[in-house]
Amino acid sequence: MAQTGTQSLFGYRISNRGLSGDIEFASQALLGRSRPFVVACANPHSLVVASRDSEFRDALQDADLLLPDGSGMILAASILKLPLRQKVAGFDFFYNFCNAAAGQSGQIRFFFLGASPFVLERIVSRLNTEFPSIFVSGTYSPPFKDLFTAQDNAAMIEAINRSEADVLWVGMTAPKQEKWIRQNRDRLNVRLACAVGAVFDFYAGTKKRSSPFWLKLGLEWLPRLLKEPVRLWERNFKSTPVFLSWVAREKIRQIGRKNPD
Repeated sequence: MAQTGTQSLFGYRISNRGLSGDIEFASQALLGRSRPFVVACANPHSLVVASRDSEFRDALQDADLLLPDGSGMILAASILKLPLRQKVAGFDFFYNFCNAAAGQSGQIRFFFLGASPFVLERIVSRLNTEFPSIFVSGTYSPPFKDLFTAQDNAAMIEAINRSEADVLWVGMTAPKQEKWIRQNRDRLNVRLACAVGAVFDFYAGTKKRSSPFWLKLGLEWLPRLLKEPVRLWERNFKSTPVFLSWVAREKIRQIGRKNPD
């Protein structure tokens, strides 16, 4: 059964608050928590990957706020007659959260973990221009490797905690970022930990987000696929058919429950 403000979809508690409701819900964590409030994004590809990666699945299920990031999530909800309000892309959540944080009394401290030093510098520069009341208390570009050593993790955690940041933004791509947050959650002295992946590149301007035209059509993925066909092939042509098969199977079950004879 879904918790208040969420809709259950394939075993995950997907937020049904809408963008403004998600921002308000996450912002409440800034009032003080003993354990980081975790935000993650769910899209058809991530759910398919999680179906064969139990650690990733646990990370998504443990998130306090799981955003419906992808038009495929809304399409599935529509077919299954589930009341998901709207798609909430990671970038939209990030930008609107910044806007809300900038309007709060008292200075909010951000820390950015992930990407290259160049990307991090661009993020900080733009943030200082657009949201000068937000203080970036630190950044960290981790080594580019599949698995971090204990020493790598210790260095990252020490830098984050030393910065006294309120909000940790992690951009290491899925499922690495979600797993990292889950593995280290109890060692982090932040109020929010948000896994936002490609948002770092979009905000830094090193990659372009799709135009409003494609966003409105629910085809944000198409221009990105044309630019990065090798990297995004699996996401769009392997995961999507699997996800749609889940939707079809669940729809058949729904019809069967309505017409038991």
